[in-house]
Amino acid sequence: MDFPESPQSSVRSIERGGDGRKRVLVRIAAGEESALTTRDATLIADGAASALDQGLPLVIEFRANGPAAHEELAVTFAVGRAARELTKCSGRVPTIGVLHGDAMAGPSLLLGLVDHVIVVDHSHAFVSGPQMVSEFTGVEFNRTDLGGASVLAQNAGLASLSAPDLDTAYDLVDELLSVLPSNNEEPAPALESGDPIDRPVPEAGDVLPTTASGAYDVRSIIREIVDDEWFLELRPTFATNLVTGFSSIGGVAVGIVANQPMSIAGTLDIPSSQKGGRFVAFADAFNLPIVTLVDTSGFYPGKDLEWRGMIRYGAQLAFAYARATVPRINVTLRKSYGGAYIVMDSKNMGNDLAFAWPSAEIAVMGAKGATEILHRKATAEERVELEQAYEERLLNPYIAAQRGTVDAVITPADTRKSVAESLRLLSSKREIMPKRKHDNTPL
Repeated sequence: MDFPESPQSSVRSIERGGDGRKRVLVRIAAGEESALTTRDATLIADGAASALDQGLPLVIEFRANGPAAHEELAVTFAVGRAARELTKCSGRVPTIGVLHGDAMAGPSLLLGLVDHVIVVDHSHAFVSGPQMVSEFTGVEFNRTDLGGASVLAQNAGLASLSAPDLDTAYDLVDELLSVLPSNNEEPAPALESGDPIDRPVPEAGDVLPTTASGAYDVRSIIREIVDDEWFLELRPTFATNLVTGFSSIGGVAVGIVANQPMSIAGTLDIPSSQKGGRFVAFADAFNLPIVTLVDTSGFYPGKDLEWRGMIRYGAQLAFAYARATVPRINVTLRKSYGGAYIVMDSKNMGNDLAFAWPSAEIAVMGAKGATEILHRKATAEERVELEQAYEERLLNPYIAAQRGTVDAVITPADTRKSVAESLRLLSSKREIMPKRKHDNTPL
């Protein structure tokens, strides 16, 4: 670790190893059974205010077993101030929480206010503890089942990254901050790489299966396109049907969003819409161009999803893209149908450049679904012919290109070069947003 050891809670500005850039580090309650005190909460608030004042990233090492009961309401008031100061940092300086131990009750909500949480193994976080949950529901839970590290990563989606120990967690902090500016007034950092921007990537196209419904790992394509195969994936075990993360292309730090056909065929659902929407908003806030790789047949159908608010949550992803002002490049790899086509940063949503592979299918829906709706009375043999005709006539990227929703059809081998050149072309992009107090994100 690159900070001085301290047995007590503290706040300080320190240099990150090697490059001289600074961050504000807040360390809370190093003891195993420590509760969050008024002083601890005040340190978080002061650290957030200091980070904002200096224009530096904020890192909070969090470890406290709920609020200190002996301080009664005083600690609650202090946590409220900490929440307010963290909210002021949102979109202005990057904020990262390192959960090393337990976070319980009201103070645990502070983890939900930072941009990214790195969870160390054997840590726990929950608003209502196991005893209260068991008394209320009649179902017995232990701490690990309710809010253990794996639950926070896979089910709750709280953990952007996971680490086996504290040293590794701080290595991940360094890796994450390496692609981010210190604040929203700075451009995204340039990352050194000897990887030629015109390097052909025919292997990217080889990843696609021969059948339209075949699955593949989109991360293989991502690693072919980016510099030196380096890709820092965020929330890798949450909403696995959408891949999000940071990398660089031609030395330009970028945020990457991609449908993952290996998980529910790459369709979108509520968790993936939330995951994607928050990631796009973060990348846009800190001036990182967004590269979107599309292969999705639509939104995952189901009564449960509709009742839980698929419309509202699906709109979060559309909203995040539509308000983003950073350079945005879209590459359609295979399928892009219907509503999912719209929200995955389509041309009409305002992307700057839209590319498509020859294998791309951009349409309202697939051939089978369209035929069943348009030709309900057709026989089975007739439907086969109609599906083939639909595929040949509409399921290709050239119709979209004729209509202006695709700027160019490129070969998979030219993807890295096309994206890298586009990022250079768009490096001077600036958008002036209308004046308003703030937008009203669908929640």
